[in-house]
Amino acid sequence: MPLDDRPAEHSAGRRSFTAIVNPVAGGGRGAAVWAPIAQLLREAGAPVRTETTRSADDGGKLASAAAARGDVVVAVGGDGVARDVADAVARSSGTFALVPAGRGNGLAAKLGLPREAAALADLLLGGGERRIDLLEVGGRLAPGNAYAGLDAVANLMMNDSRIPAGIAYRVAPVLAVVRWKPARFEIDVDGERHSLAAHLVVMANSGRYGHGLDIVPDAVLDDGLVHVLVAGAEIPKRRIARFMKLAEAGLHVREPGVRRFSGRRIVVSADRPLPLCADGDQVGELPADVTLRPRALRVIGP
Repeated sequence: MPLDDRPAEHSAGRRSFTAIVNPVAGGGRGAAVWAPIAQLLREAGAPVRTETTRSADDGGKLASAAAARGDVVVAVGGDGVARDVADAVARSSGTFALVPAGRGNGLAAKLGLPREAAALADLLLGGGERRIDLLEVGGRLAPGNAYAGLDAVANLMMNDSRIPAGIAYRVAPVLAVVRWKPARFEIDVDGERHSLAAHLVVMANSGRYGHGLDIVPDAVLDDGLVHVLVAGAEIPKRRIARFMKLAEAGLHVREPGVRRFSGRRIVVSADRPLPLCADGDQVGELPADVTLRPRALRVIGP
């Protein structure tokens, strides 16, 4: 994957923008969220294009073309479109920005992005640039997290749900828990092996996911490490709802059965087939090899 540490060709006062809008994210809020921001950018004299995805492959293709033009590529949506756009922009040595408009906005929360249109427009026009790490999972790049186990099963249920996001994020985990049995995971962290019965394994770059969960509080976007959290089978199923509630403030890490590791390459397998998700969507099944790509993405942020 080509990485380029050269400064961006556009400075804060000469940026042009292409927004990649997911029309499904957040129940269809993407276009409405982006419209006032785009207007403010144009009023400031910035060239602005808006591209709407029509298929799962569109985000990456449109982002690659925009990065090749030298535009700042703005992902408008949730963690899924952020993942697809970030992947393409990193491979094109472009500059990425994010406007949160999805059901789960974990990366936006970790970046500390504002939600107001005026503040987002100001950030896009004049904000600084930083480099963040990415996870490589099955040949795909993701800025947030990869995870397997109960949370991935619940994630797939939420994706299939037609009910409002706020309800889905509460109902799906409960339904998933009813049928869930802990799995035995084999986890290799930079060559150090761990065999654990557990409910879930999260391999984090951002550490934020779901509807406001700080699932891996140790995670840092640019520290060169994958931070791993394991929720062990010692946690009774009846306490998983409480565990997730504590995760809203990162307090779940104090619970018995929680283990944490960090490294640059994580290999995970399980004693039965389990889905692997990354930033809101399934990207494969276990076994999985998750590798850190340090400083792989140039981002506009606070």
